[in-house]
Amino acid sequence: MDALIYTAVSGAERALRGQQVRANNLANIDTGGFRANMELATAQTVQGYGYDDRHMSQLQANSVSTRQGTLKATGRELDVAISGVGFLAVDGPTGEAYTRAGNMALDENGTLRINGNVVLGEGGPITLPEYSKIDIGTDGTISIQNPGTTTMQTVDKLRLVKAEASELTKNEAGLLVARSGVPLPTDPTVVVRSGHLEGSNVSAVEEMVATMSLNRTFEIQMKLFKASDSMAETGNRLISG
Repeated sequence: MDALIYTAVSGAERALRGQQVRANNLANIDTGGFRANMELATAQTVQGYGYDDRHMSQLQANSVSTRQGTLKATGRELDVAISGVGFLAVDGPTGEAYTRAGNMALDENGTLRINGNVVLGEGGPITLPEYSKIDIGTDGTISIQNPGTTTMQTVDKLRLVKAEASELTKNEAGLLVARSGVPLPTDPTVVVRSGHLEGSNVSAVEEMVATMSLNRTFEIQMKLFKASDSMAETGNRLISG
């Protein structure tokens, strides 16, 4: 009975935390480049003498889905989207991080930024001189046309990387970072589409189905908790009788 209480309470807590993960995904369904969080649960043995047969459910919500979202044409020169697998490198609050959001903008110093984070090129932060036209190639090469000229000049190249979902996690700013803490190597096979933006990869249908499943799981755990309580009361009456 005691072991059953551990299982029921732990399972109910896992279901509630899982609902929070799913709710956060749904809240970001319209956030460009957002990667859906995944909730994974593992069994953990309760430490201490006499607790070998008691287990707790431990939720791990630091995994992400790398499935591609829908690409939409914007026609804007500074908008880019990754076609297939890959990420843009940015300088986040705690160091190098990665994103699929490609709504780049220039600050007052000509530095490229995505949602306030500096976009990284092959040599560090990308800063552009004054230009009359800009072109971003499929390999991330940035070319500009200086005012008064007719030729395009290459000025930098986006730092593009690849990684498996298991190699990435999210930091507090919502950016992807390498689990190892070591910056990912540049990958020349990543393909960029200029004039496009990628939407969130969250599926509303999948999230709603998962939420309903978690609701049922929570209800079952509560029934187990009540059954355990009833069994304990019956056992107490038998002992006292």
